[in-house]
Amino acid sequence: MQRDVSSYAIAPSVKVKLLNAGFLSAADLCDLRPLQLSKEACISQEEAVEVLQAVRCEPGQERAAAGRLTALELLGREQELGTIVTFCSALDMALGGGMPVGKTTEVCGAPGVGKTQLCIQLSVDVQIPACFGGLGGKSLYIDTEGSFLVQRAVDLAQAAVEHCGLLAEDSEQQEALKGFTVETILSNLFLVRCHDYVELLAETYLLADFLAQHPGVRLVVIDSIAFSFRHDFEDLSQRTRLLNGLAQRLIQMATNHNVAVILTNQMTTKIWSGQSKLVPALGESWGHAATQRLILHWDGTHRTVEKLHLLAEDFNAEKLKSVSPNFYQHVSSATRGEKL
Repeated sequence: MQRDVSSYAIAPSVKVKLLNAGFLSAADLCDLRPLQLSKEACISQEEAVEVLQAVRCEPGQERAAAGRLTALELLGREQELGTIVTFCSALDMALGGGMPVGKTTEVCGAPGVGKTQLCIQLSVDVQIPACFGGLGGKSLYIDTEGSFLVQRAVDLAQAAVEHCGLLAEDSEQQEALKGFTVETILSNLFLVRCHDYVELLAETYLLADFLAQHPGVRLVVIDSIAFSFRHDFEDLSQRTRLLNGLAQRLIQMATNHNVAVILTNQMTTKIWSGQSKLVPALGESWGHAATQRLILHWDGTHRTVEKLHLLAEDFNAEKLKSVSPNFYQHVSSATRGEKL
């Protein structure tokens, strides 16, 4: 970590302020937070976030542990990490068992199609005990829109507890149910509210420390990634740089800490050959940021999910009913344009 600050791709004016403040190498910046760096170097918080993203302070132990692997060994590691069941058999089948751990997944769709519903469902499902086929982990939910409703989480937690109670057969599963309650599910679901892109970037910068302190976390949700970045940007090139840095940090975090990262994204209208169509927001470059992209949309009264460019089976209420009665109750009562 002895690389000189002057060697990084940072604006010259910012470099001068960093050097004048005594920040000569990357090691001098490792333990700083954006707000602290902003005050000590007399730069804006946005510039501080960009500097810290450029430096990318990584724990030396993680770098030392990064060695050569064969493709077979990598496949084995990914299979050991497991997946998070969605309680939709069609969607789980399309995803190869559920949302993959160690990867980033972007969930796109119009308002009311069920993006937040799916994220809260996953925040509960990741906590299902291992003896029931779950991961027995915890979840971190970063809410940028204020759309998280705790009562919805309570309903889904209650449905998950009841579902596992019906499946319990042996003594191990009966014992696991004692610790799998609505109260424990809610206490293992950490919430963070971010009001703008500066707070969101600062929070993602601190995620590595949080995950190191809470090794049981297996899911990180950002709902949504677009809300904070669609306004207050006169310089779109700056937005692109910040988004690229954010995407790289989330991928690195998912890999190093063995967590599933779920990002929701809004839709926008694009004019193509004189016709308009809905496409995910934040531009084409962001479309390559996540490991996989899911697009939810309405097909009559049914939801369908499109994985990249391959259309999966119908994501409809009838199939949800056979797996999760509570989830089905919310879905079947919704109509086009309503929020689940």
